[in-house]
Amino acid sequence: MHPTSSSTTDLSTNRSCRIKVFDLEFASDHYYIKRPRVVEQIQFDNRTFYAKFERIDEPLSPLLLSQHLHKQYTIAVPLVKDGKTHYLVLEYKGNEALQFAHLARHLFHTMQIETFYIYRGREPEKVQVFIPVASMPLKEAESMLNAISEKLAMRLPKRWKTLPSSKLPNAYNIVTLPYAHIE
Repeated sequence: MHPTSSSTTDLSTNRSCRIKVFDLEFASDHYYIKRPRVVEQIQFDNRTFYAKFERIDEPLSPLLLSQHLHKQYTIAVPLVKDGKTHYLVLEYKGNEALQFAHLARHLFHTMQIETFYIYRGREPEKVQVFIPVASMPLKEAESMLNAISEKLAMRLPKRWKTLPSSKLPNAYNIVTLPYAHIE
């Protein structure tokens, strides 16, 4: 089941550091903000990552959420805590964004994935698909994402990434908050 878009956006936080954006809820005591420059070099698994997202160790405010939706800032939240995730994410960036969304809906129906949410990213060609899961270990999440990705790749050129991933450092297992529902 996927929600219909509404004219109001629920942007809220509370004392337990829960962030609610549209139909998504994230538990976090920190967030990430995109900077125009590299803010950190991360050594991970014999690779070097150059992070442009700066970690901010405080809860996300409703004002900053609003500024994100108005594209004044780009805000991201962590997907992994204590080796577990609550969302499987596919981020598509390409010319066939609406086709990708339609194909994902059809695939999820055939895979009996009933609850998922599809959103537009910052740019019109970016689509974010969130599948809520109940505190799933990272390896299990990767396995499920790989199965979904393989089935999508049978119908479309692979122009998406899947998150979370054990092949990425925690500072890269983040997702930018969505901007709008896709019907």
